[in-house]
Amino acid sequence: MALNFRGLCVLAFCLIAAPALPQNSEAPVQQLLQEHGEIIAKGSRKSIGPAIDALAASGLPAAQVVLQRWQAKEMWRNKDSGLFVFGEKDGKELRASDVSNGAEIGTFEAKGFKQLKPNSGVRGMIGAALVQFQLSDPNPEKRLVALRAIERDPEASHLVALRGAIAGEEDPDLLASKERLERLLTIRFGETDEERITAIAAFDGDLGVDVRAALNPLVRTRIEVAESLPDDAGIAGTVAVDGETLTRDNAYALLVEADLAPPTVQKSDIAAALVANIENGAVAGIEVASLDNDAARALAYAELAKREIVPPAATEAEIDAALATYVFFERFIGAPPAVAEAALAALKDIEAKVALNQAADLALDAVSLASIYFLAAIGLAITFGVMGVINMAHGEFIMMGAYSGYVVQLFVPDHTLSLLIALPTAFAVTFAGGVAMERLVIRWLYHRPLETLLATFGISIALQQIAKNIFGTQARPLTAPDWLDGSLAFNDVVSISYIRIAIFVLALLFLALFLFVMNRTRLGLEVRAVTQNPRMAASMGINPDRINMLTFGFGSGIAGIAGVAIGLYAKVTSEMGQDYIVQSFMTVVVGGVGNIWGALLGASMVGTLQKGIEWLNPSNTLAAQTYMILFIILFIQFRPRGIIALKGRAAEA
Repeated sequence: MALNFRGLCVLAFCLIAAPALPQNSEAPVQQLLQEHGEIIAKGSRKSIGPAIDALAASGLPAAQVVLQRWQAKEMWRNKDSGLFVFGEKDGKELRASDVSNGAEIGTFEAKGFKQLKPNSGVRGMIGAALVQFQLSDPNPEKRLVALRAIERDPEASHLVALRGAIAGEEDPDLLASKERLERLLTIRFGETDEERITAIAAFDGDLGVDVRAALNPLVRTRIEVAESLPDDAGIAGTVAVDGETLTRDNAYALLVEADLAPPTVQKSDIAAALVANIENGAVAGIEVASLDNDAARALAYAELAKREIVPPAATEAEIDAALATYVFFERFIGAPPAVAEAALAALKDIEAKVALNQAADLALDAVSLASIYFLAAIGLAITFGVMGVINMAHGEFIMMGAYSGYVVQLFVPDHTLSLLIALPTAFAVTFAGGVAMERLVIRWLYHRPLETLLATFGISIALQQIAKNIFGTQARPLTAPDWLDGSLAFNDVVSISYIRIAIFVLALLFLALFLFVMNRTRLGLEVRAVTQNPRMAASMGINPDRINMLTFGFGSGIAGIAGVAIGLYAKVTSEMGQDYIVQSFMTVVVGGVGNIWGALLGASMVGTLQKGIEWLNPSNTLAAQTYMILFIILFIQFRPRGIIALKGRAAEA
């Protein structure tokens, strides 16, 4: 790279006047360093910019290494010749190497050299200059790291480097990321309003958080006041006093700051002025004893102001009159008017689309929650509908299923295989538990709902205590397979976790399984017969007692499978079933006791209602649940048998 005349003279003088170092002093990178030698040696953040920019823009192969070694404080300058070297200090000696190719020069006395020690500000500038080399690095991972570094801390200097790195990018994903980041940086650091507006228009309808983060600073405003609304660009609109943006006190403070109104006087200032002007037990002719309220003290202060003893205080009427006289408005201060207006229009369009996508995201959450409630309640719908048993221990069967999955994972470390084993294992364990419970307790309490409720409630407490004795009170992990990690993201607003999708699919599978069993198997035919008319079913050779046992076991087994599914994303503790028992009963009652389609509709209604109330009242989950229960109570008043009423024994119960 050619030097200017002054740089050549300086270099020639240094080479003649000082002992020459055995290195290539005519190397282009050395000459470039010599040209900016004085400001490099000075190391001031205010003046170092041209030297760093010259190295970054030189295109020299050695420039990147020089910047890296300089940033690492490994560059030295010979005090006599002014030549730069890479150096490693060893005691009083310095092992020097050539800045152009890294070749070792020799060992010299360290006192003959000055180490360049860039401060944090200069190191930051060097780091920004190194980005352009990283953006073109042959390793795509390093290019990606450079992009992420720019995203975290963008600077105007990055824009030129990014534009230069786009043309040679071969990786399609990195190319898309570079182009997107280039547009984002153009919005912030573009040289002309036109290119910034063009970059804003390129993000039309984009819901990315990074886009909103780039646009929001552009629409910053400052509230100003004038006698009439200025007829110039940059006015965002008028501001109403006592609105969300501007309070009455702040509005008057703006008038005072602009010397458009007299200042108000604080109560403490009034009291101090009155105390300072007490004469013969009175203030301005008003007895001190009568100054026992704000109105009397304000009157006394006003009298002092008339006598020009204290500055006058604005009255409420004067404040109102002043506020009515002037116009308050917002002025864009984050960007030139044209850019700010384009950004504001883009943000309004984005906000409208964000609202629509938030509604879609809320609907997805509702469907996801409904599938969880359906899976938790389907077993209860079976037992309650066929047998009329209020099983308060249903939540504990969910808990038993989750712990069954945990135990399986202790012996099968492969999470996918363990999940496949855990589902039938949980069904078998809870099926056996349900059969045992029906044989030992429930069969003796048919048609006695109060005793059944109390008995099953006692069983639920006992099962919780047994779980605590076996597994302790600490939450146990039920780890999902790697393929269930993460979320399916449609955009930056709408997403759903893969675990929730899996639970939704599982709920659909069990819906299909239940319909198949009930409509296509002998067991289902017998269950429907017992449900409709147990006496007639018994007269046809069906054993209602056996059907009740199998039905209760089947419903409990499904609850165990629901426990495995729920345990993949919720904590597995002895009390986890209590989190779902209330919602399960609400699902069954709202949908219609004993009807699978009613349970499905009930789960959808309860899940949607809960998510809607939580959205309206996000800061208080307990209040949201309370409102939901109240709504369910009102619903039952008008539809006591649920959405789909069941005919037969359950309906009569």
